[in-house]
Amino acid sequence: MKKTILFGGLLLLLLSLLTECGSSGAPSGGTFLNLSEEVGYVGMETCRSCHANVYETFIHTGMGRAFKPATPDHSAATFGAHALVYDSSSNFYYFPFVRDSALHVLEFRLENGDTVYRRTERIAYIVGSGQHTNSHIVSFGGYLFQAPVTFYTQEGKWDMAPGFRGDNLRFSRLLDSECITCHNHYPEHIPGSLNKFGRMPQGIECERCHGPGALHVREKLAGKLVDTATQTDYTIVNPAKLPRDLQMDLCQRCHLQGVTVLKEGKTFYDFRPGMRLSEVFDVFLPRYTDSHEKFIMASQADRLRLSPCYRRSELSCITCHNPHISVERTDKDHFNSACLGCHARHTCTLPPADQHAEPDGCVGCHMPRSGSIDIPHVSITDHFISRQTARRRQHPDTPATQEPPRFLGLRILTKARATPLEMAKGYLALYDKYVPSPVMLDSAWHYLQRCEEPPEVKRPTLVHYLFAREDYPALCRTAASLNPQTLDHAWTAYRLGEGCYRMGDYPRAFEFFQRATELLPLHLDFQEKRAVTLLQMGRFEEARRTFEWVLSENHRRPETLNNLGYLWALQRRWARALAFYDRALALDPDYVQALLNKSALLAATGKTAEARPLLRRILQLEPANEQALQLAEKIRLPQ
Repeated sequence: MKKTILFGGLLLLLLSLLTECGSSGAPSGGTFLNLSEEVGYVGMETCRSCHANVYETFIHTGMGRAFKPATPDHSAATFGAHALVYDSSSNFYYFPFVRDSALHVLEFRLENGDTVYRRTERIAYIVGSGQHTNSHIVSFGGYLFQAPVTFYTQEGKWDMAPGFRGDNLRFSRLLDSECITCHNHYPEHIPGSLNKFGRMPQGIECERCHGPGALHVREKLAGKLVDTATQTDYTIVNPAKLPRDLQMDLCQRCHLQGVTVLKEGKTFYDFRPGMRLSEVFDVFLPRYTDSHEKFIMASQADRLRLSPCYRRSELSCITCHNPHISVERTDKDHFNSACLGCHARHTCTLPPADQHAEPDGCVGCHMPRSGSIDIPHVSITDHFISRQTARRRQHPDTPATQEPPRFLGLRILTKARATPLEMAKGYLALYDKYVPSPVMLDSAWHYLQRCEEPPEVKRPTLVHYLFAREDYPALCRTAASLNPQTLDHAWTAYRLGEGCYRMGDYPRAFEFFQRATELLPLHLDFQEKRAVTLLQMGRFEEARRTFEWVLSENHRRPETLNNLGYLWALQRRWARALAFYDRALALDPDYVQALLNKSALLAATGKTAEARPLLRRILQLEPANEQALQLAEKIRLPQ
């Protein structure tokens, strides 16, 4: 009996030792412990101290090189006379150049060979590894915006940034957390803002795929080691140990660009490897009749999911990709071997001579390189694996369908089925970001009518819909029944305020704008509208202080400069008003409201000769502008 007891005691001791050395507190169900919000991030340099070999290869990957300070050493671009870019739709030229070891871009306009306008901005950051592109970011007091030019490395040319040609946003395309947290590791986001950031990492880091590492580091330093050849270390996520659906959610956190809608109360910082993406946000994509053939660049996860190989096997991203090794440094045979795991060589139907003529093997035929519909001048691998792509490659002269694509509807990609409220949010986001068509609003209304949620739950989406419809009377009626202080959604407060403002109820509008700025105090557009409302109410001093504070946050806002000019004009401070109008026009020479305000002031002070060229410019930009037409008639502007 004593021997049995002694043996049992030894067994318990051994089991306790195994638990201490082998499991790192493995939870029931296999959930990784660093999913807890209490586990913090440690940074890539800490990871490097133990995983130097992985670090040395990872920093050369596209992710490791994704985001850098804008210096010549970090740029893949070439500079010189060939870098000149012209945008005919806006009549602006752009010339990127290097000065004092920093990157800049000059925006200018010519008339009859003379430079009539110029603006120079310093580039703060370079986005993109240089495998396909280098895009550029400017920083105005920490508020980030995309610069209007991109270097396309595959063709070795400068051109307008994606989406800018024909719709030139110049230096005003705001870059918020949705953008930055895909192109970079998590930066320090300044609370209360959309696009103001502090500390900025330099590329994707280890913890974006492995999750926060503080617990893992603490346990390893305490000597709690795990033999990962035989067991799972639950203190840190190993993506290879995740089920395939969670592996895909991890990769498509960034490789599934679409119409993204955050869950209530969530931010883009909340997703951690091992979570379901739908816990934090949903991604929708519009489907068209030609969606199998035409696709956007960051759609690898969606294209892979369409593939028969994905549906009929356990194929995932890491079947082919080692995230620690650059694709450029990965041997082509590695990718082909992934195919041969299921497809024996004799299954290829090409004649042997043709098989050997294709240098990329299986991938070259079944995943051919292609352009994308959203990024010009790039050639990317299509991750839709199919026989059809190989047939098109063998018969390139086969005519493509000439029918214009038809819209089939919006599809949710982060889960099997969306609720009516989620679909309504998806259509509104599609309308706001990409397709401002009434059809999208009709679809949003279709789903809103089918929502079963309580009124207070669906109210933000209903208000969003009314705002998109520009149904200001309905917004004003909705606002009448609400106390602004009960709202916890800044955009809802702002949209209700806009409805009241458009209906002329400035005191009520101010209450809602005030609430919006309480919830997002560094949203400068909200602050601007609050100040404009104060101006309408005759509270000039309060409005002035707010406008000046907005300028102290971002001095490159022509709308704020124009509003300050208008404020001083209302107080008959003509010289000061003109100075602010000129500063606004120095940033945007086509800013119609500033042109109109300046021309009206000049006309009112007897300087009609100076007002006339400004009015002509307004009528070139907006021939039907009623205020300009009335002023032109008043000062007898020649036709």
